[in-house]
Amino acid sequence: MKLHRNLLALLLCLACHGVLAQQSERFGPYELHWSVVNTTFLEPAVAAQYGIKRGRKTGILNLAVREHLSSGDGTEARAMQIKGRTWDLIQNQFLSFKEIREGPAIYYIAEFSFINEEWRFFEMDFRPEGSDTTYSYKFKHQLYIN
Repeated sequence: MKLHRNLLALLLCLACHGVLAQQSERFGPYELHWSVVNTTFLEPAVAAQYGIKRGRKTGILNLAVREHLSSGDGTEARAMQIKGRTWDLIQNQFLSFKEIREGPAIYYIAEFSFINEEWRFFEMDFRPEGSDTTYSYKFKHQLYIN
């Protein structure tokens, strides 16, 4: 439980300090939040807890969906079904997501390998719990070996 908080705290801390640029996109009542980070930013114990391979050329995609409540009282985390892939000019990888729950937070992480300074393209299809709709989203992100 403590390591869950450590991973979540690390990802949020990195987002706040600009190392990790968290992005979001609205899909009807749902908001998809995503961020990409090099695994070397994770503490070894946290990475081991989640079975994440730390490496200079390994990144993590972190996703979370929140539903805007019709009452106007904020948002709520939602579980989701998700599949996705990432690619660059040389390699194509299907993403295998791990669900992590920490209190009311629900997020999904997937590892991938990358080439220094190369643009990575990401494509995913997700269906939030309780939704009849599957949404698609694509974005690109440039990563660097540190």
